[in-house]
Amino acid sequence: MSGDLACTYAALILSDDGQEVTADKMDALIKGAGVSVEPYWAMLFAKFLATKSVDELVANVGAGGGGGGGGGGGGGAAPAAAAAAAPEPEEEEEEEAMDFDLFD
Repeated sequence: MSGDLACTYAALILSDDGQEVTADKMDALIKGAGVSVEPYWAMLFAKFLATKSVDELVANVGAGGGGGGGGGGGGGAAPAAAAAAAPEPEEEEEEEAMDFDLFD
């Protein structure tokens, strides 16, 4: 098992149990599971999780990132003006008036 995956599981377990996620607690949990990881992994995770809680990260899965955004917007009033100036669609002619029926 990779170190980052072991620390991720340890952080999730500690958070789910309502405990503070620290490097020492993650190390103890990982060693108790019989997994050996590089010693820096728990420290890195603990420093990161000091700024954001595990619950917050889990709640925002898939909410961030880029995603190939659309085209750039123009000025602030341009969308409102474009919506107001949009022409009304023309009424379509009846099929009877065209003497054409697709199913005849």
